[in-house]
Amino acid sequence: MIDLPQPTGRELWPPEEPESPARLNEPWRAFVALGEVVVAALLLWAAFALWHAGVVTVVTTAGDGARLASQRVFGGPIAGALGVGTVAAVVVLDAVRQLLLAVRARRRKKKD
Repeated sequence: MIDLPQPTGRELWPPEEPESPARLNEPWRAFVALGEVVVAALLLWAAFALWHAGVVTVVTTAGDGARLASQRVFGGPIAGALGVGTVAAVVVLDAVRQLLLAVRARRRKKKD
């Protein structure tokens, strides 16, 4: 049996350059987290505004003078409020992640 070199596909890719490892502990991430909290607060305000726009109170007066109150719910604004609220929750989660990376993630020192 003849042992010929098998193609590996290595020649199809450019040579790998040594990359510096990404730093996780960067204090500027705290400012990013603060900005994301502000954006989340604005999104939450928009979600409440959409929710209130989707619920309308209808008051009618019956023939005997009784006032009947009911609420009509419109699906579009309510769905928008739920979607915007979900996006706000995701932004808050990312803000927590950014804050933890700004404070806690540190490189391990190499043991000699």
